[in-house]
Amino acid sequence: MRLDFAFLAFVVVVRPVVSQQIWDIWQTTWDRDMLFTYFQPSPVINFTSPSTIGEADIVVNDTQVYQSVLGFGGSLTDSSALLLNNLKTQNSSNYWTLLDYLFNPTDGADSAGLTFVRVPLGASDFSAALYSFDDTTDDNALADFNINAAPSYLFSVLRDIQSVNSYLRVLITPWSPPGWMKDSGTMTGGNFLSAYTTVYANYLLKCLQGFQSQGVNVYAIAIQNEPENSNPTYPTCNLTASQEAQIGLVLRPLMDDNGFSGVIIIGYDHNWNDATGYPVQLMQQASSAFAGVSFHCYAGTVDEQADFYAQYPQKEIYFTECSGTYGSDWWCDIKWYMDNLFIGSIQYYSQSGLMWNIALDGSGNPKLPTTNSCGGAGCRPIVTVNSDGSYSVNQEFYSMAQASKAILPRDQGGPWGQRIGVTVGGELSWALIVGAYVTGRVSSTDWLRYSLVVLNWDDSVGGWNPQPVQTTIEFRGMQATYTFPVGVTTLWWYAPNEGFDGSIGDAFAQTPDGQQTPLHFV
Repeated sequence: MRLDFAFLAFVVVVRPVVSQQIWDIWQTTWDRDMLFTYFQPSPVINFTSPSTIGEADIVVNDTQVYQSVLGFGGSLTDSSALLLNNLKTQNSSNYWTLLDYLFNPTDGADSAGLTFVRVPLGASDFSAALYSFDDTTDDNALADFNINAAPSYLFSVLRDIQSVNSYLRVLITPWSPPGWMKDSGTMTGGNFLSAYTTVYANYLLKCLQGFQSQGVNVYAIAIQNEPENSNPTYPTCNLTASQEAQIGLVLRPLMDDNGFSGVIIIGYDHNWNDATGYPVQLMQQASSAFAGVSFHCYAGTVDEQADFYAQYPQKEIYFTECSGTYGSDWWCDIKWYMDNLFIGSIQYYSQSGLMWNIALDGSGNPKLPTTNSCGGAGCRPIVTVNSDGSYSVNQEFYSMAQASKAILPRDQGGPWGQRIGVTVGGELSWALIVGAYVTGRVSSTDWLRYSLVVLNWDDSVGGWNPQPVQTTIEFRGMQATYTFPVGVTTLWWYAPNEGFDGSIGDAFAQTPDGQQTPLHFV
């Protein structure tokens, strides 16, 4: 099979692209002249015979196919749900317009098509008060478990989002087990008590059943948010890798036996800096229970995701949390997000990119009264919802929207985009950060869609001096030319299906360090 694939790859590279043109561009520029703006270039951008390369030269290699990218989004905390629900009551038209702009995944729609929503199980630092779904001490039978301990608007807003996006993937994650399962006796801080391993696994099963009873289908469950963090001011819990492994080994068969075999368990859910510690220990002890692990941005660097991948290339990687801060620079934030999260995290094998709160007010509120998290100017959400029934989207939205457009299914119910090989050359190669993707089609006769997400951050040579970069795009032996302004540009084109079916079997791809690794897909 590998010899056949190698031959096919050679054919794909040298065969000309038939009548290929770039018609579709979405763009956000540093000066906000373009804000997730769609346009068609005039004249249309043609792929032609190769000639001199541009200041930068993007080389797309669709024989190197990596992970599927399953979407972008944020967390629907109690606070986010409250503000969105208030907006619905105050200005229903604005509410539905906002949900459509955030979540509508329809091809061609003027919307980001965000597809991942992460929901805390019980209270977090963005809740009105402390609560779990069973606060009765030593209720080992969980007789008093009640999913309705969560505010009703959490589920109503979540159902509204589902009505806008039928692809929606919901990840549920506890910030703490019930306090009586910890040595602190409270949800704020402390350490999990291993004696409650089986009880807690059953608690998480009941959470899945509870969400199902509320009309919410769950894609994935995590066992503990930030298990290496204990903070006495808001719901947190120290949970060792061995404890999480044991919980996972009990939970997995419980889920399988109770109708949740299709729901995956995601481990770790904490910062990049321990990528070869806790997550690796978890896989060593309970690989069969966990589909993969997830990461946050608050310590370490994004390339550490590759360190975990190198040891467990068949396990999935998700990126699930990062937060902006009010008062930071709009364009500097977008540069960082694209480099580290919405291009960078995907480059290092993540299948998702999520921010923290979906919605807060202009001060980063409301928060749990006791929490010391998100100090200073406050955590900035994806959307700021104002008390007068208006709203505004923030730099987190524009960054994710540009990335999301590249990987959404082209056809209703069709495949998601998959990352493919790309390199950048030329004298200004440093100026561009590029992600490249291919989206399969429902019909094998339809042309595949190829997408680029390009950050041009050439803005400060010799002082503040934003410079567009004249760039050539190399694809299957042909060449197109486009000048990327300083900002983020998403563009795509279509090309014939040269044998790509989204499942490469025994094929191998190059990793960033030049090694060969088996391709794997979801």
